Amino acid sequence: MITLNDISSLRETINQWRQQGFKIAFVPTMGNLHAGHIALITEAHKHADKVVASIFVNPMQFGQNEDIANYPRTLQADQQQLEAAKTDLLFTPTPEIVYPKGLDKQTFIEVPQVSEGYCGESRPGHFRGVATVVCKLFNLVQPDIACFGLKDYQQVQVIQTMVEDLSMPIDIIPVATVREASGLALSSRNGYLTEEELKIAPALSQNIQWLAEKIKQDTDFIGLAKQAANFINNAGLKTDYIHICHAKTLQPASEDDKNLVILAAAHCGKARLIDNLQVNL
Repeated sequence: MITLNDISSLRETINQWRQQGFKIAFVPTMGNLHAGHIALITEAHKHADKVVASIFVNPMQFGQNEDIANYPRTLQADQQQLEAAKTDLLFTPTPEIVYPKGLDKQTFIEVPQVSEGYCGESRPGHFRGVATVVCKLFNLVQPDIACFGLKDYQQVQVIQTMVEDLSMPIDIIPVATVREASGLALSSRNGYLTEEELKIAPALSQNIQWLAEKIKQDTDFIGLAKQAANFINNAGLKTDYIHICHAKTLQPASEDDKNLVILAAAHCGKARLIDNLQVNL
C-alpha cells in the first residue's frame, strides 16, 4: 500500500493509473477504523481496479461544542487494517494541505433540503463541512466510484445530491451498516461507551426495528415515533430525534409514501449514536 500526504504525489500516482486504464474507487474516512470501514474497502474492490482510501479528521464538520482535539487518531493501526484489506493507496493530508487559506477563507459547498433537519439541525454546519471536504477529495482523487456507509444515511443522501447537482461523473455506492451481535451499529464513537453503556446502547436499533414493524400496520407516523422515543429514553438513552421520512427527499413521510427511512439519534453517556432503517411498504 502506498501512503501519501501531498497533493502532487497523489495526482501523479492517479494519473499513472489513468494512463494504464485502471478504474478507481475511493473510500474517504476520518480514521479510527473498524469493520464497517473495511466493509467499504471490500465493496470498493468489487467495482474497481485500484482502491484509494483517505484519512482526514475534517475540522470543518466539527461544531463549536464538539471536541475535535479528542477525536481518536490511530493512524498506525488504521494503516495495518487498510493494508490487510489490500487498499492500494492511502491519502493522509493535514488541515494545512486541505485548507491552505484557513477555514474562514475556504470556498464551501451547501446542499439544500437534504442537509437540513435531523443531524443537520443537531450539528449546525456539519453537512457543509462534509460536502466541502468530500467535493475537494473527489477533485483530488477523481474516482469513478465512491463507497459510503449507510449508517450515516443523511450524509449519503447529501453526497448523492451534491454529485447529481454538480454533474460529477462518480457513482456513489451505499454500503449496508455493519453491526455488533447486539444490533448496535459500528461507529468510531462507540469507543466512548463504558461497559454499562454498551449494554443499553442497542436500545436505539431495537426500537427502530419495533417502529419499522409498527408502521407497516399504522400510518400515525408522528405518534409511533413519539412512542419509540419514549422507549429509547426509558432504556437509559436520551433521544435526540427519531423521524419517519421519505427515503430520498428525507421530508416527513406521508400516508402515500412507500419508500421510507427511519432516522434516529440518541445520546448514551459521552457518545452520540445515530442509526436508521429503510422500510418499503
